[in-house]
Amino acid sequence: MQNPDNIFLSVDQVAERFSVSTDSIYRWKRNGDFPKAVKLGPGTTRWRLSDLEDWEKTRRACLATHLDWAPTGLTPSLADQ
Repeated sequence: MQNPDNIFLSVDQVAERFSVSTDSIYRWKRNGDFPKAVKLGPGTTRWRLSDLEDWEKTRRACLATHLDWAPTGLTPSLADQ
């Protein structure tokens, strides 16, 4: 398996990974709450996969907003606890 420190993703790949637009990635970068990009050359900016994975670990998981609770026997208030 390849070392994630040696894998670099383009903005398109990063946006696809997080299911957001490339504009969102650049906005997150500007706001400072996103891993630093690596400049590999003129006009070539990439993100290190290992940095993205570390950042992902700091994010809170979110629950689908339209979850059908009936099969679980739980109510939304119980599931949030």
